[in-house]
Amino acid sequence: MNTPLSYKDAGVDIDAGDALVERIKPLARKTLREGVLAGIGGFGALFEVPRKYKEPVLVSGTDGVGTKLKLAFEWNMHGGVGIDLVAMSVNDVLVQGAEPLFFLDYFACGKLDVDTAAAVVGGIARGCEESGCALIGGETAEMPGMYPAGEYDLAGFAVGAAEKSRLLTGQSVRTGDVVLGLASSGAHSNGYSLVRKCIERAQAQGALPETLDGQPFRQAIMRPTRLYVKPVLATLAAHPQAIRALAHITGGGLLENIPRVLPEGLAARLQKGSWPQSELFAWLQKTAGIDDAEMNRTFNNGIGMVVIAAAEAAEAVAATLRQHGETVYAIGHITERAGAAVTVA
Repeated sequence: MNTPLSYKDAGVDIDAGDALVERIKPLARKTLREGVLAGIGGFGALFEVPRKYKEPVLVSGTDGVGTKLKLAFEWNMHGGVGIDLVAMSVNDVLVQGAEPLFFLDYFACGKLDVDTAAAVVGGIARGCEESGCALIGGETAEMPGMYPAGEYDLAGFAVGAAEKSRLLTGQSVRTGDVVLGLASSGAHSNGYSLVRKCIERAQAQGALPETLDGQPFRQAIMRPTRLYVKPVLATLAAHPQAIRALAHITGGGLLENIPRVLPEGLAARLQKGSWPQSELFAWLQKTAGIDDAEMNRTFNNGIGMVVIAAAEAAEAVAATLRQHGETVYAIGHITERAGAAVTVA
């Protein structure tokens, strides 16, 4: 007679999943905001669009963390990747001029480690809290045989809202507009396949630095993506007609993300040296042996968000952003296109 098999025998621990949910609940509760109708635990998360919007348009975004996760596994540094997950989606939603309303996450692993998962979700909750959006649901999937021991994957989903008349589409960008760059906190969550190659090369040569930008090496490499939501929303409210477009500088860097918000026939001319290169990016460039163009196409290279502002209001916009904690550089201007959509010279 065959011995009875339980789900736990097959590698899925329902009790561990229940324990994780209990750990998550107080973290999610701290992110609650106007509009949340039901908390974590239901089959579907309920949210009512705030009544302040007369013609609300919903704006959605989804993303992951990429191969930065491989370093999180290797170095046992899990809290920051939760912030990365939130930032990659809410910063994208922000580009349309939308206020992030709520966030859902997907966490998948081979065997659930409650402490690791709680550290990741704790980071997600912190990212949501700092962005003013509610963590109202998600999925934890334990799938034996799908992932190596100690590894997991993440995906995130953000929904925001904007007034239809105030959506940022980039169509109002004009020649002469000023390109403002908001400093990044590091490599954010892009280019990490190359970052990992640089680490391997430096280790093989015995040339791994102890610190970068005043932080221990691993902390500098794993520093979470900057959340631009609250400062940019405050600046949009203060200067509703002055900001023409926003661009989140992710995969593809400055060279490929800025053109996404430019009307046909216009280009961005960026001034080389108008923002500083951090020790982190200088080390990556030297170790990889790549030129400036490849740096600006692979990494954010120090600029995590671009704000295109009307020339006559650019200084006021920059001042408001600085008042809300951003480091701002005037890095270029908009011209008629005659060649590449973005040049750095």
